[in-house]
Amino acid sequence: MPASLINQPAPDFLLPDHEGNMFQLHGQTGTHALVLFFYPKDHSDGCTAEACAFRDAYEDFSDAGAKVVGISRDSVESHAGFRKAHRLGFPLLSDPDGRVAQLFGVNHSLFRLLPGRVTFVVDKNGIIRKIFDSQLKFKKHMQEA
Repeated sequence: MPASLINQPAPDFLLPDHEGNMFQLHGQTGTHALVLFFYPKDHSDGCTAEACAFRDAYEDFSDAGAKVVGISRDSVESHAGFRKAHRLGFPLLSDPDGRVAQLFGVNHSLFRLLPGRVTFVVDKNGIIRKIFDSQLKFKKHMQEA
């Protein structure tokens, strides 16, 4: 369960981004906070609304010293298209087997049909400080972060 991770170190991971470059969580900590949002599917209505909400508030996160990162099971190629279509200025990471989602306790929801939608705020020391879990409140993920 994700809530048990509050005030715990974020699990380290290594995943490819939308360009195929490897992104390691612990390589990002130390200088800024991270907002990691796990979402079900590129190009779906809810995920598009969520990603665009983060896009529209991206400058606010940057000004606060945080980087935004999206993670789903979609491929690198799918992420590249989704990112371009919606002018997303942050990386999208491909977790095809859901291994990283499992590390964070992000499970399938809605009768186990869809991958979970959970947002984590990780401070610059790599500690998870906030978790927001809601499959249907797409834009609220950005507001809670």
